[in-house]
Amino acid sequence: MNKQINVQTVLNTVRQAGDLFLKEYKQNTIPTNKEQFFKQLEVIDERCMAVLKAGLTPEFPDTPWNTVDEFDNDGQKQPLPLSEYWLCDAMDGAIQYLQHIPGWTINLVLIRNGELYFSVIYDPLSNEMFWAQQGTGAVMNDKPIQPSAKTDPDMMLAVFEHGHQEPAIPGFNEKHSAAVASLLNKFGVVRNYGPHGLQLAYVGAGRIDVFHQLGLDTFNWLAGILIAREAGADILNAHGDSWKWGDESLAVSAPGIAGKFNNKTGS
Repeated sequence: MNKQINVQTVLNTVRQAGDLFLKEYKQNTIPTNKEQFFKQLEVIDERCMAVLKAGLTPEFPDTPWNTVDEFDNDGQKQPLPLSEYWLCDAMDGAIQYLQHIPGWTINLVLIRNGELYFSVIYDPLSNEMFWAQQGTGAVMNDKPIQPSAKTDPDMMLAVFEHGHQEPAIPGFNEKHSAAVASLLNKFGVVRNYGPHGLQLAYVGAGRIDVFHQLGLDTFNWLAGILIAREAGADILNAHGDSWKWGDESLAVSAPGIAGKFNNKTGS
């Protein structure tokens, strides 16, 4: 039987991991070749996971971890056949962290019976902790959040994302460019901010009105999807259908916005 979550223990542990990197922010040498880049990413992953496992294993000794490989396309198409497990992409926005620019977070998700059950996204630079539990709503620093109530597209902020396609998909960049052009034609402001999960949490908090991405990028989406969903946002794919695990696109917005966009463009 799945146990009740000690939420504060989880939040404290994620905060501890984020604050570890905050103390060292901009102290690394910006990598100049792939060897340096991947070595620094490996160090980030190892140190982050060490903190998370040390903090959570005593509370969840029987809950396994899935430390994700975002290029594992098959793994991104369905949850693991386990009753419960942690899924962690140690640092969302690690590239920004290595480049000394904002836009990096610590994300953690608990998958229970194949469904998103609990997730947390911590932004150390802003000292903001977003989290949600299935069926109980979403909060930021303990205050409930909800999507935007805007109705005028000219006043809306839309963001787009693009994942690393490995192997490369012929024609994908052109399709992505067309989707961005459609966003530019529909909404007043279009940006790319960087960390997937945080942008989705921002939709839940009414800071961003629309999130749009083509391609399979499930692991980067999961933490933010639960927060946005529990806040009241629409979670769709690019065809305007309800998003499900394995879909190769994601469109998240305040109720009714993303559906109208996708129906309009047919993307």
